[in-house]
Amino acid sequence: MPAFVTLSGRSVRLEPLSLAVVDDLVAAASEDRSTYAFTRVPAGREEMTSYVEAALAEQADGRTLPFAIRWLHTDRIVGATRLMHLEYWQGPLPWPPGTRGVVGEVPSVADIGYTWLAASAQGTSVNRESKFLMLSHAFETWQVHRITLKADVRNQRSRAAIEALGAHLDGVRRAESRGADDTVRDTAYYSILSSEWPGVRERMLGRLGLLEAA
Repeated sequence: MPAFVTLSGRSVRLEPLSLAVVDDLVAAASEDRSTYAFTRVPAGREEMTSYVEAALAEQADGRTLPFAIRWLHTDRIVGATRLMHLEYWQGPLPWPPGTRGVVGEVPSVADIGYTWLAASAQGTSVNRESKFLMLSHAFETWQVHRITLKADVRNQRSRAAIEALGAHLDGVRRAESRGADDTVRDTAYYSILSSEWPGVRERMLGRLGLLEAA
């Protein structure tokens, strides 16, 4: 299981997800649910509790590292995100295929996903800085080879935000999953490689106004 970690930035702190913040997450998700047309966000305490419990179970299995997003400007929890689909390439190849082999100490590749924000935090630097903190941890602490980011192909706002990071569009997987609106969703896949991270990092620091501090 990846070590619990808190990632702190200038305006955002990513704290380990726990059942202690369920009520804060419910409040954040209740601000304006019309903003979640392409994002599945739990509604109400029961759904949010199940959501957190499922994330913690995946974390215990070594497959995800989930966070609650605290906006330091307001000192409120304003959403959640996670490093997920963690794969470990350090151990021997499992045989037969599909079985689980020896798991290494840190992931080799990961996705960033399950990101949602309260309406009041959307359109601010919260999402960008949250992504920066997770990318920095993945590439500089774990030294992963690749980070994958995905979005509903119709979600132009999310796709524009991913592209603004400098991520590469790998392609669109058709009929990839059930969408948040209960339609069959096509998904755009993006990636950032370890060799690309220095350039992405500099670009993100500039957009966050942190180049001089770095």
